[in-house]
Amino acid sequence: MKATPLSNCERRFLLRAIEERKRLDGRQCYDYRNVRVSFGADYGCCIVELGKTRVLAQVSCELVPPKPNRPTEGILFFNLELSPMAAPGFEPGRQSDLLVKLNRLIERCLRNSKCIDTESLCVVAGEKVWQIRLDLHLLNHDGNIIDAASIAGIVALCHFRRPDVSVQGEEVTVYTPEERDPVPLSIHHMPICVSFAFFQQGTYLLVDPSEREERVMDGVLVIAMNKHREICTMQSSGGIMLVKEQVLRCSKITAVKVAEITELIQKALENDQKVRKEGGKFGFAESIPNQKITAFKMESAAVDTNDVEEQAEEIITKADPPSEVFAKPILHTPGTAQIGEGIENSWGELEESDREEAAEEEGESEVTAFECQKMETEDTSTVRETKNDEPIVLSDSEEEEVVILEPQEPPKKTRTQANSNQENTSKKAFNKRRKKKRAAH
Repeated sequence: MKATPLSNCERRFLLRAIEERKRLDGRQCYDYRNVRVSFGADYGCCIVELGKTRVLAQVSCELVPPKPNRPTEGILFFNLELSPMAAPGFEPGRQSDLLVKLNRLIERCLRNSKCIDTESLCVVAGEKVWQIRLDLHLLNHDGNIIDAASIAGIVALCHFRRPDVSVQGEEVTVYTPEERDPVPLSIHHMPICVSFAFFQQGTYLLVDPSEREERVMDGVLVIAMNKHREICTMQSSGGIMLVKEQVLRCSKITAVKVAEITELIQKALENDQKVRKEGGKFGFAESIPNQKITAFKMESAAVDTNDVEEQAEEIITKADPPSEVFAKPILHTPGTAQIGEGIENSWGELEESDREEAAEEEGESEVTAFECQKMETEDTSTVRETKNDEPIVLSDSEEEEVVILEPQEPPKKTRTQANSNQENTSKKAFNKRRKKKRAAH
């Protein structure tokens, strides 16, 4: 499914607002959206929210053979996925140009900048090393994916803990978190990407563009930098030509934004570590406990139902209904009341207890099969008397029906719910049968 294109009116409105130094969300040209970091129950799992753009990051590890040309270094693998859940324009299972560009930019930002010490991931040189895999999932797209993905990736790597190992001869032992505390990764610095959108061939500049602003921009410049003001990577895309002054101005803005974001990340990591030591949970882990199903909880509220009957009478009086529809409220017990009569059950036959109550209220006595056969034996002389232990056989010369009754086990009375038309039909048929038998005799 393709994304909905912008209309000409909306495009002109956005460009006119940018010319007047105004943005749809009320920010200034150099303002960054709010960044929120929350951690999961496991190490290496986090969600980063950049405005309404949300990215989930998950880090995992396993022991694998090293690369032949780097026998003493671990392996880093990065993967970003754009699912239709984030935006309808993303197609599953397809490597779009945007996805390829974002994956390459994340690899240059995290791997080529040497922010992780890969030599510390070596267990046995030339035989076993740790492979660190970073999976990024875009949950909601509202612009500036690369900035949110780079923040989520570095936060997840800083938060991750790998299992501790020991080597004795040729035997490698991997310890569980209960046996030994997991070991954090050795991270030298934290590179963070900051995006700049240019409009009208570089005349106007916006920091952290939203999804609407990305649709009307002429080009974008992405700068990855750490808090030491070291540029890790830089990428420019779009049909614009930038001069040296513009790039220098963007780099100065990037240094300020990176310092603020790095401080926020460090505070979030410290708070999470403090809460985990105290035995609590931090972030969205509070609502996702291990091996439990989440549910909404509400406090019980007291409800006064003592004057239900009076309230019901007031409602009936105000509604002014016909007298045959609504009756006087029925007070069953203190605090409960009933107005009117219920309709007939439409979910099939009633239960046996309900049938008996309905029959008693209507005052109708239904004839069972055993009683009908008993009346036939009294009016006709076709009864054959036998011993008590033998069954009684009733037969009729005009009808070929034979009914065998077992006296040892008296039949259970079964009540069937029938309307008045069915009762009249059965009575007429019974009277007609009696007249025929009397005429025959």
